[in-house]
Amino acid sequence: MKIALMDSGIGLLPAAAAVRRLRPDAELVLSWDPDGMPWGPRTPEDITQRAIAVADAAAAHRPDVLIVACNTASVHSLPQMRARFEPGLPIIGTVPAIKPAAAGGGHVAIWATPATTGSAYQRGLIEQFADGVTVTEVPCPGLADAVHHADEAAVDAAVAAAAARTPDDVTTVVLGCTNYELVADRIRAAVQKPGMPPLMLHGSAGAVAAQALRRIGAVATPDAEAATGLTVLLSGREADLPATALSYPEGRLLQAARTLR
Repeated sequence: MKIALMDSGIGLLPAAAAVRRLRPDAELVLSWDPDGMPWGPRTPEDITQRAIAVADAAAAHRPDVLIVACNTASVHSLPQMRARFEPGLPIIGTVPAIKPAAAGGGHVAIWATPATTGSAYQRGLIEQFADGVTVTEVPCPGLADAVHHADEAAVDAAVAAAAARTPDDVTTVVLGCTNYELVADRIRAAVQKPGMPPLMLHGSAGAVAAQALRRIGAVATPDAEAATGLTVLLSGREADLPATALSYPEGRLLQAARTLR
């Protein structure tokens, strides 16, 4: 089994690590775009062009399924990607986990990139799944880029700025960019208010990984013998996992099974 994941940057690591935990025997192809990231400030047309190029690089390795582990690309480019690759290559998108967050009630904040915040797609999800629930959209400029570069000071500054835009009575935060899952603990610490119930965080990595397996008729086998195949593509060029990826536990988990080339 070979599963590919794509993103503008290392935000694909949480979903890739989730796949690795569910199916240690799966070979992984990780394709991202250091030459073009961040995608958030780009136009929808430009995002789609970059996303298809990154997907093409992954598809050349003949995976069984491709996870678009990027909220921005999923919001703007899924129809075009599905038209290009399906049915031969199933495409699994990543959308903000608004439905499970809203099901818990309370005030929900959606942290996302400026490109996703306020998009018609995200607004549609809110209308569909959070009717009657108080929802605040919180743009997080610079956070995805800071996480990608493992810039500790920039991450702290971007998280603090977004936390300041988050209402005090929020009980649940949707991590509407896959990069944010890599710094979930910092987000929790910044938003949690003294005396309030423990903050709920909703990411998408686990759900996306499970959906990819369902789509190809596979089941979770966490005790399977680990595969060692891991292909990393940086703007189409085969490479090692960058040092910034190894700054996070998810990156180190993937590196541990890397085939030495």
